[in-house]
Amino acid sequence: MKLVREARTLKTKAICSMRAGMSAFNSFDDDGRVTAILLHLQHSCEMLLKAVLVQNKAKVFDKNTGKSLGFEKCLRLCTSDHGLTADEAGVMRAIDSLRDAAQHWYVFVAEDILYLHTRALITAFDGYLKRALDDDLVSHIPLRVLPISTHPPGDFEFLVDREYSLVTELLQPGRRARDEARARIRSMLAMEAIIVDEVEISERDIDRIEKAVKAGKEFAEVFPRLATVGTSTEGEGINMTVHFSKKEGAPVRYIGGDDPGEAAAVRELDLQKKFHSRASELAQKLGITMPKSKLLRAHLGIDDDASCRHVFEFGAQKIPCFSDNAVRKMKDWLSAEENDIEELWNNRPR
Repeated sequence: MKLVREARTLKTKAICSMRAGMSAFNSFDDDGRVTAILLHLQHSCEMLLKAVLVQNKAKVFDKNTGKSLGFEKCLRLCTSDHGLTADEAGVMRAIDSLRDAAQHWYVFVAEDILYLHTRALITAFDGYLKRALDDDLVSHIPLRVLPISTHPPGDFEFLVDREYSLVTELLQPGRRARDEARARIRSMLAMEAIIVDEVEISERDIDRIEKAVKAGKEFAEVFPRLATVGTSTEGEGINMTVHFSKKEGAPVRYIGGDDPGEAAAVRELDLQKKFHSRASELAQKLGITMPKSKLLRAHLGIDDDASCRHVFEFGAQKIPCFSDNAVRKMKDWLSAEENDIEELWNNRPR
């Protein structure tokens, strides 16, 4: 594939940061190692996303500020319009969330959990690089330098359950290990980004989880999101690929950011970031009229899907807004050869 100049530059930066992240992973020096890995891996993801956007002639600069778009906005655009899968977006978002926590405060990431995330990111990065830019990592990085761990990774469910048990032990009276326990809690909260669009970690969240752990709450009750994450691995050694996936779990209970309840539950995280398109904007993105967009929403059950639509209430005013999931589902229907929006419109109930 022939890349435009800026896309080629951004792709090169993405691969350079991935190389730096791998070098940091295999470094003999432990001081600052985890932070360096996360910083380089997150930067490699952002550069890859922007390379894809530039190659597809998408706008990567904010028209008001003149600054390039942030990581989360690029991730949403690539997910909704440029073929990035939800699983790939999830692991990229998890790395970004861990990086944010490490850069602005501190986290404790167990080695095998770090390895699992790193290998999952390499799998996602390489897959998207192949599909979107017709390139692959093996053309730029020798297989022998891919992150290798002397400890084989376990199942994600086992690892986070073990991590929760360690936090419980660290918070026992007399241990004097509260800082490490809270750092581990912070990294577990960041991992929720694997399956949710927005993760913001506050000290209130960590306080609430610490209180829940001390009260003897079970892992699945305190971290219901993480309890729904599974992993699948293929191959072994340097040829191993790792995929995160979502499995069925208990219903998730949402709470507000200032909820004083002791259970961690799941925060109602800035839903306006997830459901950011009004009905008129949704129709505009699809290239159809508002009435046809409304008809298609009804046909696909978009308004009844909690992952696609949310109604914001401002006093007596109610404003329905839609997520990228809605855009993706409706675009998929419109692009299918057997579907015809005009036929659907002509056969609508009168």
